[in-house]
Amino acid sequence: MILTARYVLPVVGRAIENGAVVVQNGRIAAVSTLDELRYWYPDDEVRNFGTAALIPGFVDAHSHLEYSTMGGIFEDVPYAPWKARIVEKSRLLTPQDWEDAALLGAVQALSAGITAIADVTQTGAPLRAIAATGQHGVIYREVITPKKCDVEADMAAADRDIQDWRAFAADRDMLVRVGIGPGSIYAVHPEVLRAIGEYADEQTPVAVHVAGSREEADFIRYGSSPFALAADSEESHAYEGLQSDTFLPTGVSPIRYALNWGILYAPEVVAIHAICIEPGDIERLAEQNVGVVACPRSNAKLGNGVTPLLAFRDAHIPVALGTNSPAAADSTDPLEEMRFGLLLQRATSGDKGFLSAHDMLRMSTIDAARLIGMDKEIGSLEIGKRADIVAVDLSNSMQVPTNSPHAAVVHSASRNDVMMTMIDGRVVYDRAEGFSLPCEAERDDVDAILRRAEELRIRLRD
Repeated sequence: MILTARYVLPVVGRAIENGAVVVQNGRIAAVSTLDELRYWYPDDEVRNFGTAALIPGFVDAHSHLEYSTMGGIFEDVPYAPWKARIVEKSRLLTPQDWEDAALLGAVQALSAGITAIADVTQTGAPLRAIAATGQHGVIYREVITPKKCDVEADMAAADRDIQDWRAFAADRDMLVRVGIGPGSIYAVHPEVLRAIGEYADEQTPVAVHVAGSREEADFIRYGSSPFALAADSEESHAYEGLQSDTFLPTGVSPIRYALNWGILYAPEVVAIHAICIEPGDIERLAEQNVGVVACPRSNAKLGNGVTPLLAFRDAHIPVALGTNSPAAADSTDPLEEMRFGLLLQRATSGDKGFLSAHDMLRMSTIDAARLIGMDKEIGSLEIGKRADIVAVDLSNSMQVPTNSPHAAVVHSASRNDVMMTMIDGRVVYDRAEGFSLPCEAERDDVDAILRRAEELRIRLRD
């Protein structure tokens, strides 16, 4: 099959006008102009997307699919009360609710052009969700343990889940890695950080939420924030039973705290958010080869701040973009994430190290794939890679024809412009025809998914 559009954006090379991609046996066989590929593949069917761009499938480097039914449930509030309400609402959910929410999130991601997801979970529901949708990804088993006496048992339970999840993925021949990560570092005993650092190896990537808010930074350094039990605030009451009552102020930044407890010494670590960065933190992350995932929209909406992407890039720290979850950003939209992140960096940094649209597109494709250890298989339109391809409609962009198709995609498109999502050479979403989930044994009617999600949202609002 030959896919063609006004522009083909391989991401790792120059854009091709009137370009095309040949897909054979689930892989990319050729990338060039349409005229050349029709000459070499005269018998292949041609699907023309017209005034559109063909790009690699987006890689969402950080997500919480299980929170997909919580978008718009909470008032428009800053981080601390928002986080407290997340904790409270989570206590109301049944195991089936988590499964339904994760499946909804995976389906929504398909229609946004996301073909690979890095997700943090305790339940494993996101793994089962992407098994049904055919997506790739990394699933991090989250360990939330506030008491030192529970660390050993909880780590043993995490290890059992990790082995089970790996077997599940292997049985289905999924392109999925399974890793581990702590809950928010202000909500876990520091021995959890040490235990994860010792447990992780080259096959077990680590994701750690760190330096994500001023409240967290104040808690780690001073022991004072809305999350401190002594604060006697609405937020602190939500955390009763979930925090160590023996925590003492450390006098250091969250990055240094995580480093002191050993988790950043693991072979493969990504730091999620990394907003509240202090002098010396960037050098420490670079020394340990820690990557960074930024979630611009959710961090801005919750008043958490801006991840210093330019400073990380200058230190040669790999950076990728994530959507976090609809509970935080209200929608799963990698194109909006790129655009907002780009404008935010320009507004706060001026012309120093000016980020381009192409830079942002890389952070949501090849750079994100590299960060999660999958860049040899996905993340760019290159011969031999899996045919994970997205068609983005540019007919309403007002920028075509253009000399900057990367800018046209990033500055003018959104999830509503995704025309087609292909994974491993199979169309799993078509804007005109709807969804086609690949695993027949696990297929779930999308209308039924949406109905269950609406029912769950009604319960959560009560």
